[in-house]
Amino acid sequence: MAPIDLENLTYEAADGVGTVTVAREKALNALDEKTLRELLAVLDAVRLDRDLRALIVTGKGDKAFVAGADIAAMSTLGPLRARRFADLGHRVCAGLEELELPTIAAVNGFALGGGLELAMACDLVYASDRARFGQPEVNLGLMPGFGGTQRLARRVGPMRAKEMIFSGAMYGAEQARAMGLALEVVPHGELQAFCREKARLIASRGPVAVARSKRAIQVGADESLASGCELERESFGLLFGTADAAEGMRAFLEKRAPAFKGS
Repeated sequence: MAPIDLENLTYEAADGVGTVTVAREKALNALDEKTLRELLAVLDAVRLDRDLRALIVTGKGDKAFVAGADIAAMSTLGPLRARRFADLGHRVCAGLEELELPTIAAVNGFALGGGLELAMACDLVYASDRARFGQPEVNLGLMPGFGGTQRLARRVGPMRAKEMIFSGAMYGAEQARAMGLALEVVPHGELQAFCREKARLIASRGPVAVARSKRAIQVGADESLASGCELERESFGLLFGTADAAEGMRAFLEKRAPAFKGS
């Protein structure tokens, strides 16, 4: 991937796995306009990198994944600029969902407000045992603005989402796992290695098949069962025209590891 000029993020890639880290540690990795625009730039570059097979999103330090949107910056906004700021956040979250490759949120601390919204836009969420989740915008006289009212209700159900948003309460990692906001809770010091191992496992699988599976799950979730199954049948058939499918089945019959090329 071509170098990107980043100030509020770091990005690295190895063995088919990219890692983007929100690096505003003094601000608990809060999202301001510059950080959102840098995230969009990284997502654009990731989309074009044919060597990548998975992406990890995390925050710098031991306290926060992303503690929310930057309140100091938001306090100066009027209605029009606030709408544009929300548009940026929505573009980032939609960009994560629309990536063909799988995304993993390594939630290493506070995932509040925009941070929880960012995590929910990832395909898989794993949490440190120190992680805290919540949508506390009502404490500021505001509401979620980066998709929280929609993704949270779809993730935990409308009634639980209402409780979380109406109360502005924070929830511990195990509570979040029980609600379906995180798949696993991992000891804090082991989280990054755990997520890298998950990403490397995914990266070893057929990338075209993984991408088509992701699309079928995401599109099918908003369709009828019949429409979702039709999308699955179509995708299943199309995969038989790929080099990866031929290689995967040939490798199985030859009792060796497949060498997928993403085509």
